[in-house]
Amino acid sequence: MVAPNANAGGDSGEGSTESVDDRRFLRCVNCGSGIRSLFVQYSPGNIRLMKCEHCKAVADPYIECEFMIILIDMILHKRKAYRHLLFNMLNLGAGDSKGILWKSSLLYFLLDACRFSLLKNSKACLDSSRSLLLSFLTCGKVMLDVLLGNLIFISVVLLGIRFLLNLSFDVSRYRQILLAILVSSYFKLFLVAMMVWEFPSSVLLVIDILVISSNALALGVVTELQTAGCLGVCFGAQAAKFFSDRWLLHLLSG
Repeated sequence: MVAPNANAGGDSGEGSTESVDDRRFLRCVNCGSGIRSLFVQYSPGNIRLMKCEHCKAVADPYIECEFMIILIDMILHKRKAYRHLLFNMLNLGAGDSKGILWKSSLLYFLLDACRFSLLKNSKACLDSSRSLLLSFLTCGKVMLDVLLGNLIFISVVLLGIRFLLNLSFDVSRYRQILLAILVSSYFKLFLVAMMVWEFPSSVLLVIDILVISSNALALGVVTELQTAGCLGVCFGAQAAKFFSDRWLLHLLSG
């Protein structure tokens, strides 16, 4: 939604700048350079968008857009939309990102449990004619696979990024990468629809491919690596997770 009386400019002029305590986490969505503030607010509904000192373009035009427009651009894999979401909306890397990290992790694990249930076709196992003990065992198998598979996936991603960037052990840096992976896995929300309506199993493969490409783009935005390297890391992590899923399904099939 376009804010009324919004202008673009490079100077701060008179008025209050965006109230962000740690401005080094704000980024220009065009070139990725750090920026002190994204806009100046003169009065309610009257703002001026700031220009980037490096590329001379408006630093973040998504400020005036509805979230649906941002979501469409993210689905289209536009790097600008990912920069806006990760750095300028979620303020990636700030100290208050721990709450977002825990909530994103919980949602991610729940959606992955839906994916495993669809793969295993656990609806038959949860039939009312089955015993209550068998239902608990099935839920335990799902939780075990989700935890093990995602532990392998995240470990491979972090090791791959550490190898490509030659990173030292930095908890805050790894937290940024982990949050970028979790947030960019929003395509998993389509798994909820598959739990309600009948879809061919090939849709799971399509969702996995979209999640991998989205993860790679988010990693490229956070780490500033080439897309090919990020795709290689994500494909390797997804392959490791896939084989662990198959191994666990075979192990627990009895």
